Amino acid sequence: MMITHLKLTNWKNFKTVDVDLGKRVFIVGPNASGKSNLLDALRFLRDVAMPTGGGLQQAIGDRGGVSAIRCLAARQPSHIELCVKLAESSKDENPWSYELGIEQERRGNRRPRIQFERVSRGDKRLLERPDAADEADEERKYQTALEQTTFNKEFRDIAKFLEKIEYFHLVPQMLKYPQAFSGPDLPGDPFGRGFLDNLARVGPKKRDASLKRIESMLRLAVPQLSSLEYVEDGGKPHLQAMYRHWRPDAGIQHETQFSDGTLRLIGLSWSMLQGSGPLLLEEPELSLNYGIVERIPGLLHEMRKKKDRQSFISTHSEILVSDKGIELDEILLLIPNNEGTRVIPCSAIEDATTLLSAGFSPAEIVFPKSRPESIDNLELKF
Repeated sequence: MMITHLKLTNWKNFKTVDVDLGKRVFIVGPNASGKSNLLDALRFLRDVAMPTGGGLQQAIGDRGGVSAIRCLAARQPSHIELCVKLAESSKDENPWSYELGIEQERRGNRRPRIQFERVSRGDKRLLERPDAADEADEERKYQTALEQTTFNKEFRDIAKFLEKIEYFHLVPQMLKYPQAFSGPDLPGDPFGRGFLDNLARVGPKKRDASLKRIESMLRLAVPQLSSLEYVEDGGKPHLQAMYRHWRPDAGIQHETQFSDGTLRLIGLSWSMLQGSGPLLLEEPELSLNYGIVERIPGLLHEMRKKKDRQSFISTHSEILVSDKGIELDEILLLIPNNEGTRVIPCSAIEDATTLLSAGFSPAEIVFPKSRPESIDNLELKF
C-alpha cells in the first residue's frame, strides 16, 4: 500500500496542500518553508493511529496543542483538516480515503476534538462522524475511530498501514555522548537515542544479516573500514568497527569513536533495511560525502524494488536531486509567502519538461526556484 494523495488545511505552514504522491517524494524549499512540517503531517497520522500511543489527544499534545499546529496565515476556517488517499498502486481503482477534521473547545480545557471523521473505500462510505452516538455522548468526539480497535474493524487496514510510518533522523551526538541527554525518549525514537537498544532487541540472525549488508556498503564508502559488528560489553550494546592499520588490532573502534558521517550512513542504511511502511527521511545528506549523497536516490530505488516501500525525503542537496532517474512529479517545491507556503510538483514549473528534455537535471530546474530572492545581500547585512 502507498499514500497516493495528501490534502491539508491549516496545517502549520500550510493554509492548503493538495498534491498527488508517488513511491518516492523529494521535498525541496528554502529554510523555514515547512519541509519538516509536511513530513510531520504523516507522523501525526501515525501517532493518531497507534492505539497504545495516546491517539489524538497525545498527538496534539506532543505538538503543543491546536493553536501551535494551526496555520498562522489562516483566517477562515479555524479548524485543521488532514486527508490521505491510500492505494495498492497509483492505478488502483478502489482506493481508501481517510479524512479528519480537528477543532478546539471554545471554553473549558480547550481540548481538541473531532469536527469530522470520514472513511471511504472507492465510492463506498464506511464511516461518517459525527453520528447520532457522538451527538448523544460528546466525550466520543475526543477520540478518533481510527485509534480504537473496537470501532475500526472495517478499515483496520488503514490504521495498520499508518502505524508503520517511520521517521528516522539519527543524530550522531546521541550515540557519542549519551550521558549528555536525559529524560524520556520521544515517541518512535526519531533521533536514534535508543538506536543501540533497538539493535539489541532485534533477533540475532536478522540483526547480523542486516549489519553484514551495511558492512559491505561501508567498505565502499568509508576508507580503511574492514568490518562492522554488534557486540555487548557488560550487557551494554555497542557497534564495533575494524579499520585497516599498520599496527595489529589497533584499528578497533566503538560507536563513540565513529565519524558523524559513518554513524549517519549506518542509521540511514538500517532504516531502509528495516520496516515496511513509508520511510520519512529528513536531510539524509547531512555529514555525508557528496559521492555517497549522489547514490541516495539509487538506494531508495533499490529499497522500493525489494520492499515496495514508499519514501519521503526532505533535502537541501542539489547533488541528491541531480539524479536524472528522478521524475519531475517526484519532486515537491515549497514556496513560502505571506499567505502560507504553497506546495507544487516540479512538473508544474514553467518550461520544466522542456528543460528536462534539453538535458537539465531535476536539481537545475527546481533549486533556482527555492533560492531566497535577496540572498545575494547576505554578506552586506553581516
